Amino acid sequence: MTIINKSIITFLLLSFFMLSNCIKYKPVSARDNPTNALERAKRNVAEGRGVSVKSLLKRDKGTNYQFSTSNPMWRATLDTLDFIPFSTVDYSGGMIITDWYNNGEDKKEDIKITVRFLSNEIQSNSLKITVHKRNCLKQNTCSTKKIDQSKIEEELTKSIMKTAVLLEKKIKAKK
Repeated sequence: MTIINKSIITFLLLSFFMLSNCIKYKPVSARDNPTNALERAKRNVAEGRGVSVKSLLKRDKGTNYQFSTSNPMWRATLDTLDFIPFSTVDYSGGMIITDWYNNGEDKKEDIKITVRFLSNEIQSNSLKITVHKRNCLKQNTCSTKKIDQSKIEEELTKSIMKTAVLLEKKIKAKK
């Protein structure tokens, strides 16, 4: 045998012995374990090996989850922008980005709207709306620029705030 073969055999034997010592064989008897699934589940919970509703409720008491359906600002924004297809909607990241939109009047000009949620409160400073305009002279020659203080931005903010206030009133009326 060559030195390489001896070292490979030695390595494999050592690996086998090391790994076999990690495994503890514990024989299981069918007499000790119930065959009925409900009985097994009850026993596991009693031994602390299972998951119960009580244990799930005890975890993360400080965590406050708010779903998008209960957030009036989020719902109002989706309702207001429902005429434009969305490219990105990320509730956990607090961002909505629309696809390029053209209302059909000027075929060379498109807009894209980005809405960032800075807080869940119904205030105008809770939103940051950015509008981009794209002008295409030819098929592959387009220029894009951000529009600062646009009328579209102001109108969207007003519309979202108005819708959010109405949704908040509906939620409070149901309670």
